[in-house]
Amino acid sequence: MKRYGQVLKVRPEYRDDYVRHHAAVWPGVLAQIRRSNIRNYSIYLRDGMLFAYFEYVGSDFAADMRAMAADPETQRWWALMEPMQEKWPTAAPGEWWSTMDEVFHTD
Repeated sequence: MKRYGQVLKVRPEYRDDYVRHHAAVWPGVLAQIRRSNIRNYSIYLRDGMLFAYFEYVGSDFAADMRAMAADPETQRWWALMEPMQEKWPTAAPGEWWSTMDEVFHTD
């Protein structure tokens, strides 16, 4: 299992819509997240910053992310979410959610 932390921004004018949509994520999107070997997925919000945490339990992260990106319902969800979001200022080219380095963990 590998832990991931990621950041993104939510556009201020969409904050309430973003929270409302995430209170009722579509079942097909949730099923694809699970099929892509993601567990314990959480998104936190503070001052326009979104922080995501999840645990990846598969063996080929890139392939699982490609499968997620190819899923039609996930594509529709992302099309709905993308206008509400803004890349992190230091995002790498082609990066949407910016992955963070883990510097500490304890069980």
